[in-house]
Amino acid sequence: MVSLRPITEADLPTLLDIYASTRADEMALVPEWSETDKRAFLTQQFMAQHQYYQEFYQGANLQIIENDGVSVGRMYVHWNYSPSEVRIMDIALLPDYRRRGIGKKMLESVLNKGAELGKTVTIHVEYNNPAMKLYERLNFRKIGEFNSVYYLYEWKPAANTP
Repeated sequence: MVSLRPITEADLPTLLDIYASTRADEMALVPEWSETDKRAFLTQQFMAQHQYYQEFYQGANLQIIENDGVSVGRMYVHWNYSPSEVRIMDIALLPDYRRRGIGKKMLESVLNKGAELGKTVTIHVEYNNPAMKLYERLNFRKIGEFNSVYYLYEWKPAANTP
């Protein structure tokens, strides 16, 4: 069974592993770095991101995705990003749990609640993220770019309800 629970300080090592798993392709581009150097870099990047999310997205739900009680991912959602917008700040799964429908189920739960609230749901997606196809299947539409690294995707409830 897939469920969500709030993150705690005890989750930081797991959250770091989840974050690092999303950067594996980038780390492969620096074969001259030792594994220790890569881990130190990823730890620094994760901690900076973690601090940023907590400082600039106050009130957001920062949650661990669990599958049968095992921590398998994270989903960070700011339900009150603006009066008309829900922002999915991040969703990530460990590699062994990708392509199992878990991410889709989590995203659909956000979209359902977004529709209940009558709010648009947005997410920034890295331009090379393979999950982009999932967002498009769920009727997200690309509406902009951010720093030439991310696309801004949007889902509107009115366009997706019968």
